[in-house]
Amino acid sequence: MKERYWGGVLVFLGACSFGVLSSIVKTAYKAGYTLGNVTGVQNLFGMLMLWGLYLGYKCFQKSAKNSQSKQTTKNWQVCLTGVFPCLVAIFYYQCVQLVPASIAIILLMQYLWISVIVDFIVFKNKPSFQQIIAVIIIVGGSILAAGVFNQDIALNLKGCLFGFLAAITYTLFIITSNRVGTDLPTLKKSALMITGACILGFIIFPPFFLFQFDWHEKIYQWGLLLALLGTVLPPFLFAVGIPKVGISVSAILTAAELPVAVLASYFYLNESVYFTQWLGVMVILLAIICSNLAISKKNKS
Repeated sequence: MKERYWGGVLVFLGACSFGVLSSIVKTAYKAGYTLGNVTGVQNLFGMLMLWGLYLGYKCFQKSAKNSQSKQTTKNWQVCLTGVFPCLVAIFYYQCVQLVPASIAIILLMQYLWISVIVDFIVFKNKPSFQQIIAVIIIVGGSILAAGVFNQDIALNLKGCLFGFLAAITYTLFIITSNRVGTDLPTLKKSALMITGACILGFIIFPPFFLFQFDWHEKIYQWGLLLALLGTVLPPFLFAVGIPKVGISVSAILTAAELPVAVLASYFYLNESVYFTQWLGVMVILLAIICSNLAISKKNKS
């Protein structure tokens, strides 16, 4: 079905949006800003953007009352799911501080097999043979794309722990996007989710930075970018796309995050990217394309 195909496209674009975040965060760290500063401005601007979009949509939708179905999910339930995108940002950005970016993205990519296993054990959705093969290929491509074979790596165990926690919370983020608040308008669902993320983020990192920095500081410019690419677009695209394709397929499609991260580090941070890394990127892209083609073929039959 076309609906399932376009759902996959939206999930893919959401993952691409996530892929550039590590480069922006590294730039902010180099300028002297902290984890609390980065996550704080991202959540704050993201919440304001999403509520602004939703309220604007409501103002222009004249027939909203007649066209909307009854909402059964409580607002606080959707708000509570914001715990996961908040923790993903905190754990992943902390991981980026402690280990090389190539290792950080590898650790985050472990959500691929975690999500497939959770989908099978908890929701009884048995992965297809093609999905299993795609996951194996993507994990292999991830190792190549991370450049593990091109550098001597001194692993920071604390950084590895944060990376693995980011993978677990990212899995939970994907699952809750598919299961919670599907009866809500997508913009409202995303706004409520990020409101929860913002509240938790301000509890963990009190927003004292709002009184410390002038509004012309670069942290606010980067915060707008992080909010748009990490807080606004991915939850919105995932909220629309994941219910159409399912958790296991979404996990495979979101692997597009890694190639984008490699490209961003090459063009934006001017980091060296070796041949084996480009090879890994190509392997991952081919696995994603083949997975989508398999979905399309299955739907036609």
